[in-house]
Amino acid sequence: MPTAALEGVRVLDLGRYQAGPRASLVMSRLGAEVIKIEKPGGDESRDHGPFVRGQSAYWVQYNSGKKSVGINLRSDGGKDILRRLVKVSDVLVQNFRPGTMDKMGFSYETLKALNKRIIMVNVSAYGQYGPHRDRIGFDPIGQAISGMMMLNGFEGMPPIRTFNPVIDRITSLHAAIGTLAALYERQVSGEGQCVDVCLADTGYTMTEIQCSAFLGQGIDTKRQGNGRGVSNIYKTKDGWILLSAQSNNIWPRFCEIIGEPTWINDQRFTTREGREANESVIEEKLIAWFQERSTKESEELISSVGIPVNAVNDIPGATKDPHLLDRELLVEVPDPIAGTMYVSGHNIKLSRSAPRIGPAAVPGQHTKEVLTGLLGMNSREVLELEQKGDLYTSAS
Repeated sequence: MPTAALEGVRVLDLGRYQAGPRASLVMSRLGAEVIKIEKPGGDESRDHGPFVRGQSAYWVQYNSGKKSVGINLRSDGGKDILRRLVKVSDVLVQNFRPGTMDKMGFSYETLKALNKRIIMVNVSAYGQYGPHRDRIGFDPIGQAISGMMMLNGFEGMPPIRTFNPVIDRITSLHAAIGTLAALYERQVSGEGQCVDVCLADTGYTMTEIQCSAFLGQGIDTKRQGNGRGVSNIYKTKDGWILLSAQSNNIWPRFCEIIGEPTWINDQRFTTREGREANESVIEEKLIAWFQERSTKESEELISSVGIPVNAVNDIPGATKDPHLLDRELLVEVPDPIAGTMYVSGHNIKLSRSAPRIGPAAVPGQHTKEVLTGLLGMNSREVLELEQKGDLYTSAS
């Protein structure tokens, strides 16, 4: 019985930067064999910081646990190797600009002719069709086109993007979910299909409630900053804390814990709408209440009665929270450059199927292994192709 959920699934990863490689990383963690196709010299994102003892933390997070095969896709010999790999693979992930794969000679129709079971996952800025198809873009375009940047922050502020690439991350999950659906459907049809996800689409999934409200009744949602009243961020004696106590069933416990039991039946506060209308009264009380207590004390008191609350951590604080390591969200693995690195760990936990986590490869580390073991080539053939410039190994 397979020990990993995607045991036996082989993925060719032609992705660059984040959204594409992160999608195949999810599949790798679930047990798929992911073969990272790298150009001569290695993927350009290997040079992206921050660096940990000479190793790119950026690169490692998106590519640990994958096999690196060095192929020159600009040469006929390199393209032939990719065609042979397509024949023995289940999934191909790519995030070039729409049309690029066609020009390279690897359209879906071409891939399907090589292997009717292949699933082609296309990740792009604006999708494989649509009015902006030919534009290029990175994570922030999803935040910009969808109105998301104008919902972040406080009224009167300029547009604000998130620091971390939330659009890339969600797009990668869409790609992985679409792939899993296509793999499931293939069991019935016996054929693969295309998966089309993009950053702009993801942006709209972030603002779909607000867009729906405007299209339906012209409601133009305004910024709310960090929240209001019982759903807000407050300053403590030594930091910041997030409180989320909007629901009616929480309200009585909340009143008791902050020392205002008379508020439980106060008509100003008995409904959610009433609390919003009188939020200034609530905020005045909470500002003073939190400023008298430390973050830890506030968190323990409020959470003890079943109210959502958490310290607002900076990055050092986040790494000290036991949740990070106890839940194995980051796992330390050997690294050929840094010695060891913390990499993305058990983000999806299955009760019977173990995850697959491994180090990041050096460029071309698995070229010879994959070509001889998977394609049946001998060492001499590999050497000849390497000398012609069609491929490279870690020794190149």
